[in-house]
Amino acid sequence: MKTKKIGDFLLEKGFITTEQLQEALQQQTTTGRRLGDILVEQEYISEEQLCESMSERLSIPKVALESLVIDPQIIHTVPVHIARRYTIIPAFSIGNTLTLAMADPLNIIAIDEVKYLTGMNVQRAIATPTEIRGSIDKYYSIADSLSQIIGAEQNESLPEIVSADDISGSSDSPIIKLVNLIITKAVTDNASDIHIEPEENRTRIRYRIHGVMREEASPPKSMQNELVSRIKIASNLDVSEKRLPQDGRFMIKLEGATIDLRVSTLPTIHGEKVVIRILDRRNLLLSFNQLGMNKRIEDRWKDNINQSEGLVLISGPTSSGKTSTLYTTLQEINTVEKNTVTIEDPVEYSLPLIIQIQINEKAGLTFPSVLRSILRQNPDTIMIGEIRDTETARLAVRSALTGHMVFSTIHTNDAPSAISRLTDMGVEKYLVASSIRGVLAQRLVRANCPECRTSYVPTDLDLSRAGLIDLADELKFTKGKGCRKCLNTGFKGRTGIYEFLEITPKIAELVVEGASLNQLKNEARRNGYMPLFEMGLEKLAEGTICLEELLKETTNMDDFKDSSSQTTVRTQDANAI
Repeated sequence: MKTKKIGDFLLEKGFITTEQLQEALQQQTTTGRRLGDILVEQEYISEEQLCESMSERLSIPKVALESLVIDPQIIHTVPVHIARRYTIIPAFSIGNTLTLAMADPLNIIAIDEVKYLTGMNVQRAIATPTEIRGSIDKYYSIADSLSQIIGAEQNESLPEIVSADDISGSSDSPIIKLVNLIITKAVTDNASDIHIEPEENRTRIRYRIHGVMREEASPPKSMQNELVSRIKIASNLDVSEKRLPQDGRFMIKLEGATIDLRVSTLPTIHGEKVVIRILDRRNLLLSFNQLGMNKRIEDRWKDNINQSEGLVLISGPTSSGKTSTLYTTLQEINTVEKNTVTIEDPVEYSLPLIIQIQINEKAGLTFPSVLRSILRQNPDTIMIGEIRDTETARLAVRSALTGHMVFSTIHTNDAPSAISRLTDMGVEKYLVASSIRGVLAQRLVRANCPECRTSYVPTDLDLSRAGLIDLADELKFTKGKGCRKCLNTGFKGRTGIYEFLEITPKIAELVVEGASLNQLKNEARRNGYMPLFEMGLEKLAEGTICLEELLKETTNMDDFKDSSSQTTVRTQDANAI
């Protein structure tokens, strides 16, 4: 059976009209260009439609390069000038067969040249030209740096201790260029962490982006020691010490912005693992609204943080955005008229007008010892990085009761549990009731990509877990389906979900009486308190997040399993939508 021409195939699929096809054929006769390229240029079809149609017509698989991590050793098999000339890129290999992503899978010249260069059999795959060019820019820059390192004076081993020049300097050392490249790409991709992980036969590099780990192109195993040594030198760590964990930090300047990098090393059986936490000062310029706080909670929060005395807590697990909220809060109240002191472990960002103290437990500089000294310095506002123990909790409460405004964080599942946590630490109930002004609990939830957000229906299991099975037809659920903008993940950035418990006289009375957690929650509900899940339903209704991500982050399901309180809440949410 004769294969249909691509124009007829596109016409049959309904992607183009007869008039558009005839116009494109006339241009093809005049210019000699490919028909598909002309149709895309005239915006009659998209690159994706052409790619999918060619894949179906020629029975050649389509590959999504943006969701694929290509091994640098595979990239090296095809020179960059060949890749750019033919708009191709090697994707992966199995045995002696190389899978080649091509914009034009019928280009026999390109296939023959790759076969000659690699000595391998070539398996064709199709990808859009934009995807291939983006992957060439992405991978060949890394591959070129690796190539420089691998090819640097084969007869000489690279020195273990590299130059301690500024990481952003102009050193010609290949290993410095590689470290710069890894860090720059992480910052550009909005990563929060870089993980350099030694394995038996490779060194893996992963970025944490929007809370999810993503693997990147990695250097050869032979470069592991030099890579780690460069980072340790930049961080003022002991390069010769490989048996104990170490912590350090350094700074880089990128696009006019100063980026703080916190470095942590950990010895493993295959070498030292390095984690670099990226602290971008540009993130400090966020407002409460940009963090994801709705107007109602923002107003109540501002009322509480602008008091002259009292204890205000932020609760949530690790990586829930507590630090961002805390620093945004400090900037909100920071004025030249106030003496503000912070005790942190570690100090993540340097803030103007604020005295910041780094904890050093080995030297005896602990939260309680520093807090005692701070109180003799006549502060107006005190920020304690975290309440970890009974002594710190008691000092924080007493500081709040003696005319100071105290901010801190605590690890609990929700806002009401923070009160129980303090009493469990041994702080007297009457002191807790008298000192606390409010507790903010929060989570970070991955947000739907606005470019590819579409309606969908969650599974019955998720609807049942959320207690929304009866309202499935009334609610509109949205989710990102994946596109180039979001690297085919369906998510773009994260947003905060907040619940706020304000300590009213009645709640304070219940705390002194030793009321149960459920009694505190019920009284709080009468004053407008809504748990994290119910607050998340507002963002679900707006299309900002999907149900699965909301359920994943709000793991405490007790509040929305209570049928006595859910009918009204769900009806209000459905009406709001």
